[in-house]
Order: sequence, then structure tokens, then C-alpha cells
Amino acid sequence: MLLRGLVWIALLCWLSAGASAQTVERDEELKRLLSQAVASSDSFTDKYDAEAWLMLQSGKLARFIKDPQKRLTVLKAVHSEAKRAGLQPELVLAVIEIESAFNRYAVSRVGAQGMMQVMPFWKHEIGRPEDNLIDMMTNLRYGCTILKHYLNRENGHWAHALARYNGSYGKYWYPEKVLNAWQRWR
Repeated sequence: MLLRGLVWIALLCWLSAGASAQTVERDEELKRLLSQAVASSDSFTDKYDAEAWLMLQSGKLARFIKDPQKRLTVLKAVHSEAKRAGLQPELVLAVIEIESAFNRYAVSRVGAQGMMQVMPFWKHEIGRPEDNLIDMMTNLRYGCTILKHYLNRENGHWAHALARYNGSYGKYWYPEKVLNAWQRWR
């Protein structure tokens, strides 16, 4: 009961920040996608591609994560989940940079959790209240699935999809930040 109350408070804060009632609706398609995604992969086509991408991105990620082994773990996980969802891994890296600066323990003022700042109500919507959104793989699975859903919903329009992901649909400060970060990860 307390959790449901907190979700409503978070949604009211979201609405007062400019989201429309349409963006608050619980999208059945997204619930289905999240349910499917919580169950799938090696995402690289060959060893050379893996080494080249990991080395390039590891240098960029060093400003956020000092330990080289932790960087590789994060990069492999991001690449795998992004590819599974049909997203460019560099876009997911940009979203994570803006959302949490790669802090897997991040919790926003409205309760979004983990590196991709996923709202906890999704766990209950898909019947998996035991999922831990602070767990990197779980957070990436949810976050990439949600982002891809919004990208499909917006017919590939990145700015609209990113605004929906952030809950700021109709405003473009967030998509601009992510798209600028995406340029650095390419």
C-alpha cells in the first residue's frame, strides 16, 4: 500500500513537471515487452569487433569508472542489452551518462533507480516485484526495453522517444542532453 502511494506521488510530481496524462497511461505493449525481455546473448559478431569497440569505449568511460575491469563489465553488459533490444549501444551509454553518470546505485528524487533510472512501478506492472533495479543487468534489461518501446512508438524519432523515456514529453532539454552525449560516444 505504501509503495502504491509512493508511485502515485511520483506520478503526480511527474505530471506537475509537464508530462501529459497520455504519457502516464500504463502501456500494455510496454508491459508485454518488459515481461518478455526479463528472460534472453553474446552481442558481438567477432572477436576483433569486440576488442575494438571495448577498447574505444573503455577510454571514454574511464572518466566515470576508474577500474578497467569494472569498465569492461559495464561495457559488455550495455552492448549485450542494447543489441538485444535493437538499440545502438552508444545511445544507451549516452542515456546512462545523463541519467546517472554510471552510478548503479543512483535513486532519483521521484524514485527512479539504477544506471538507466527505471521507475519501480514497472516491476509490479509486469508481475515481478522481486526484481532488483539496482542490479546492473536487470536495470539495463528494463531500461533498454523501455527506450526501444518508446522509439518504436515514436516511429524512430529520437527526440520524442527520449522525452517519453524521461517523462518530459513536449520538452526537449533532456533529448538535447542525451543526443549531445551520444556524439561523444560514437
